[in-house]
Amino acid sequence: MYHWVSADGEQYGFGTYDPKWVQHYVDTDYLRIDPVVSGSFQRFHLVDLKRLDWSSRAARAFRKDAIDHGIGNQGFTIPIRGPNGQFALFTVSHTTDDDAWSVFTQAEQRNLLLIAHYLNEKALKLEKGRAPEPVRALSLRETDALTFLAMGYNRSQVAEMLSISEHTLRAYIESARFKLGALNTTHAVARALSEELIVIGGAARAAASNWPGRKEQSAAAVNF
Repeated sequence: MYHWVSADGEQYGFGTYDPKWVQHYVDTDYLRIDPVVSGSFQRFHLVDLKRLDWSSRAARAFRKDAIDHGIGNQGFTIPIRGPNGQFALFTVSHTTDDDAWSVFTQAEQRNLLLIAHYLNEKALKLEKGRAPEPVRALSLRETDALTFLAMGYNRSQVAEMLSISEHTLRAYIESARFKLGALNTTHAVARALSEELIVIGGAARAAASNWPGRKEQSAAAVNF
């Protein structure tokens, strides 16, 4: 199944799923709770569906409903990030045991990765009007806020590190989300990463920005 989710929540897709399930998915607004979609926003590599968070009652009910409609008990998703932050998924599912599924994924993973990106390339050509516009530049504060969130800090911690209130932080996040055309904060972080508007890890510490403690550390180094 190929599934392209626009920033405004509009969906475009095609595949071999039963049309009744596809229509039911849309009518029930499962996009809001589908762990496959929300979980893949945060990932860049192949996602084993069993490793996603199915702990909520809504997620478990969704999974049962999907299986009842003929969706396999096994599956994996390939997150696809196209131009200007475009986000899509290519999902393969089947009903089988763990061993057989493991053999299949190991043997076919490379081919399915190629298929996923080929389908996305064709979708972009067929649906040119859906392609996202180039993103607008983020302000320094918006960049810092999304970077800290990408590093795993919660909003309270980020607000404290930036010496601002959580209300002000929320305004920066919402502004960044609007500029990025993102569905939510997680999507905004994923899109900012894919567009290389933010960096995390060692590269983040070397990047120009007002990182907490940097000035104090630099001053201490000079005094020493």
